[in-house]
Amino acid sequence: MLIRFILVFCAFFSLSALAKANDPVLLVVGDSLSAGYGIERSKGWVELLQRKLQTLGYRYSVVNASISGDTTTNGQYRLAALLEKHQPEWVLIELGGNDGLRGVQVPASKAALNKMIEQVQQQSRKVMLIGIELPPNYGELYNNAIRQMFVELATQHQLPFLPFLLAGVAENEGWVQADGIHPTEAAQPTILENVWLILEPTLEKTE
Repeated sequence: MLIRFILVFCAFFSLSALAKANDPVLLVVGDSLSAGYGIERSKGWVELLQRKLQTLGYRYSVVNASISGDTTTNGQYRLAALLEKHQPEWVLIELGGNDGLRGVQVPASKAALNKMIEQVQQQSRKVMLIGIELPPNYGELYNNAIRQMFVELATQHQLPFLPFLLAGVAENEGWVQADGIHPTEAAQPTILENVWLILEPTLEKTE
């Protein structure tokens, strides 16, 4: 009984729990790469982002609305309800990888992402776009088309843009799970730094 109390106590006073109800919300809408597939969700880069923000005095409450397997179409359908519920100041969009793995035509993925971006911006909220690349066996032509999709959207909407979420991960042994796609727990700090380099210059301290 005592052990259970201690565990509950620690969870309640975790860094994530310190986010206040009136803090501006930073909403992450992504897939398994942001949902923490194959690892403890609390060890994923999104949770690490919450801790980093708090440590450095940025009073944001991070909401992770990422779902493993999500596509750009799924994200588009979910977005309106998420915006209404969380009223975010920032929306980080990390989708497109599952589209590529399923061979979805790039124009369809681009159209869905474009609608998401426009929907957020129409509500005067800020967007960061996070790109992804496919494994080499999907072909350079298809991969190039996906890269260009992200670049064109970021340029068109003048967004803070991370071209590749997993930059620097695949090159390190032990940083990719056995499926050859999803990063391990050890890779999460590097993924966070990839995001942070683009996100941090756009943030304001609210203390």
